[in-house]
Amino acid sequence: MAKDKKGFILYADQKALFDQLPNEKAGELIKFIFSYVNDENPNSEDLIINLAFTPIQQQLKRDLLKYTETKEKRSEAGKVGANKRWQPIAKDSKRILSIAKIADNVNDNDNVNDKVNNKESIEERKLKFANALQPFLNEYGRLLLNDFYGYWTEHGEQDKKLRFEKEKTFGISQRLKTWLSRNPKQYQITESDHLVEYVNKQLGL
Repeated sequence: MAKDKKGFILYADQKALFDQLPNEKAGELIKFIFSYVNDENPNSEDLIINLAFTPIQQQLKRDLLKYTETKEKRSEAGKVGANKRWQPIAKDSKRILSIAKIADNVNDNDNVNDKVNNKESIEERKLKFANALQPFLNEYGRLLLNDFYGYWTEHGEQDKKLRFEKEKTFGISQRLKTWLSRNPKQYQITESDHLVEYVNKQLGL
């Protein structure tokens, strides 16, 4: 049986085969089946057991093939989901900001305010802030980072600075820890949950 596969299926219509066997032989057959699916390579010289097991073995092989194909599809869908799970998190009336690349002059472990460039537009600084959050995706998940981003990049129409830029110091790592500690229950759903949902949709499950 495939690695990490924890179960197998016996079908209702196979009951007829077991009904035709004496109880002793039926017991031997079921033990033989369990030995087979646990890769113990059973061998029987009993013609009745061998004949009865053959159609079951063929069905088990078909099921294993289907399981392997499904597992491969989920693996591929998972890779696609992993690439897409970090969705755009900033949007204005014309475009959705992408976080595909990390700005070279933003270090997520440094004080972000040390990197503020007043010659850059607010939208450019928003993008750099989003880029700086990307390394924290696996640790905190998309939901938390979306909320964190939305709060700290807020600004008024006449403001020249984003909210985080108005802080005297702003270390992203520590601020994220504080954010999570204040809202632990709200962010119990992890990024893996979103990924599982995405994979299931891809497979039509």
